[in-house]
Amino acid sequence: MFEYLALLQAEFAVLVFLIATMFGLIIGSFLNVVIYRIPVMMERDYLAQANEMLGNDPGPEPSPFNLIFPNSRCPHCDHAIRPWENIPLLSYALLRGKCSGCKAPISGRYPTIELLTGLLTGGVIVILGATPAGFACCLLTWALIALSMIDYDTQYLPDNISLPLLWLGLVVNYFGLITSLPDAFIGACLGYLSLWSVFWAFKLVTGKDGMGYGDFKLLAALGAWLGWQLLPLIIILSSFAGALIGGVLIVSGRDKSIPIPFGPYLAIAGFIALLWGDIITQGYLQFAAF
Repeated sequence: MFEYLALLQAEFAVLVFLIATMFGLIIGSFLNVVIYRIPVMMERDYLAQANEMLGNDPGPEPSPFNLIFPNSRCPHCDHAIRPWENIPLLSYALLRGKCSGCKAPISGRYPTIELLTGLLTGGVIVILGATPAGFACCLLTWALIALSMIDYDTQYLPDNISLPLLWLGLVVNYFGLITSLPDAFIGACLGYLSLWSVFWAFKLVTGKDGMGYGDFKLLAALGAWLGWQLLPLIIILSSFAGALIGGVLIVSGRDKSIPIPFGPYLAIAGFIALLWGDIITQGYLQFAAF
């Protein structure tokens, strides 16, 4: 009887994972749009503000460019992407990674982001359950993926993602879904101030900027979601990942003058802390007790 129930439970978990993963694939397709378009939208906004401040003629009003308009097109031949060409993973496979119009190669990063988002979404739901906390953490996961890729491409961590993410963390924890509201509030404050202090200490010693203000806001958002107790773990894990991956990139021939964005490492550490932070912390404390 117990073996039968265990089998049913395992099959149900697999079904939940598959459903969540398929939904995550769709979200991943949308994240590809977010990752590409938000930096362009930011640059257009900066240019418009600069022209306004300088009194320059802005010229004709540009066509709308946001997360909805215009429709996706091939950057090589301007071929409009048809609905059947935009099915996550499947379209890429059917098109053999090439545009149906000009046969130019489609970047493999698009299906990679879709697959990554799908798998992480499925993992979050299986581990945390199809609960309000699980659904909320899916939102956090999607935002971390978008921020990581935007920072990797442009070294921007857009406020229009980071700041709503911070406030959403406080709202989520107003209801105590992940941690208590006081812990979330302290986490947001300490998350920002900790990297802000490191930034200014580094600048006073070297005269250079060691990181951007977007990193402060991202760690503040993670503190708002996970509470102040997990901030040390996030900082340690992100620093370790940054040193390891950065060292590999330098050894592999990366130009040392090109800054290495810290946002992706914060995001990786935050995701690990989200799912396994308490286990890692308890394991360390038990190990240190011996």
